[in-house]
Amino acid sequence: MDRIQDEIIAEFEMFDDWLDRYDYLIQLSDTLPVISDEHRTERYMIEGCQSKVWVDAELRDGRVYYSADSDALITRGIVALLTRVFNGREPQEIVDLELYFIERTGLGENLSPTRANGLAAMVKQMRMYALAYSLKRQ
Repeated sequence: MDRIQDEIIAEFEMFDDWLDRYDYLIQLSDTLPVISDEHRTERYMIEGCQSKVWVDAELRDGRVYYSADSDALITRGIVALLTRVFNGREPQEIVDLELYFIERTGLGENLSPTRANGLAAMVKQMRMYALAYSLKRQ
């Protein structure tokens, strides 16, 4: 079981409708580990997002930690959820992790097509960082 994903699912279940869930995502945007200004460049920008999204990762003590930002509040909330799930895990664990909270919260199906594409692009990039760290350790 993945405790963090289960917590996120329970948090989303507290809200009856998607307007409240969007408000919750906006509140979550404040919890995002902020990316440094030097990483707010094209190099760290996620391709495929309608909004501007920057993600960086570092390996500390064998575990990956992400920092990120976005110019859109809902997108910041989404990437805050992803960093919450991925932060502090070993690289291979991130690569192999099934992200079931996206489906079980209804997040994937209740986003606009461009935001859903952006979510997929964020997940892909975060996994690519983890894969690179995993290969580097071998």
